[in-house]
Amino acid sequence: MNRKTWLITGAARGLGAHIARAALAAGDNVVATARNVETARSAFSEHTERLLVFPLDVTSASGTQAAVDASIARFGTIDVLVNNAGYGHLGIFEESSADDLQRQFETNVFGLATMTRAVLPTLRRQRSGHIINIGSVGGLVGFDLCTLYGMSKFAVEGFSVNLARDVAPLGIHVTVVEPGHFRTDFLDDSSARFSGNPIDDYEEVRSKVESAYRSFNHQQLGDPAKLGTAVVQVAHAETPPLHLLLGSDAIETVRNDLKKRLVEIEAWERLSISTDHR
Repeated sequence: MNRKTWLITGAARGLGAHIARAALAAGDNVVATARNVETARSAFSEHTERLLVFPLDVTSASGTQAAVDASIARFGTIDVLVNNAGYGHLGIFEESSADDLQRQFETNVFGLATMTRAVLPTLRRQRSGHIINIGSVGGLVGFDLCTLYGMSKFAVEGFSVNLARDVAPLGIHVTVVEPGHFRTDFLDDSSARFSGNPIDDYEEVRSKVESAYRSFNHQQLGDPAKLGTAVVQVAHAETPPLHLLLGSDAIETVRNDLKKRLVEIEAWERLSISTDHR
């Protein structure tokens, strides 16, 4: 395989760190970005000339441009952008504040778009490159207490599929990765955030689901190291997919949801087509 240069956001831990390690293991160059540089450095036991750790808050336009500039200065190019930085806000929508919603989108959606905007001029000049957005099965299917997080990941889906149409004529690929449940720190207090402002009417469902999520933490089926390897394989593919479900649970969940969607379409087809001009 030809050596590629990766720029990965949120690479200090979780899926981002595993993707970075897999890319390094494949012989590629990696710019691993994170808000906390020391935490990011400690994530990599082997420090090679092929690794640059760089500070980045994706909500900062100047920060994203600085990360791009540092990548070009060190390695001369960027071949793969992995938009991984993000977190999950979990909770009932009505119990979540407007600030909660703003923060969720600032990182998961607007930060991702800002990072992409900073990288695109380089990819356009090259007439090549690959943008890999880390979405979620929660961006395709609804889950309990996931309204804010799900909104943000549905937005990542919409951004990815439409961006792909913009950039395909320029030789740039886009893939949105849709993981199921992977054994990371996603549900740890360091990552997930639960809504405050409890409302009594939601107490039963909230406490039941929150308890289930906490007991499920670090018991998830998915192996994040294997996800990293899969993402590297896709990045080196000649014709990468637009969508990539990862995890057998993701396949099962989405397949079942599509079956239900088809049943619903057929049930309401007569009403749907009644709105056409005749």
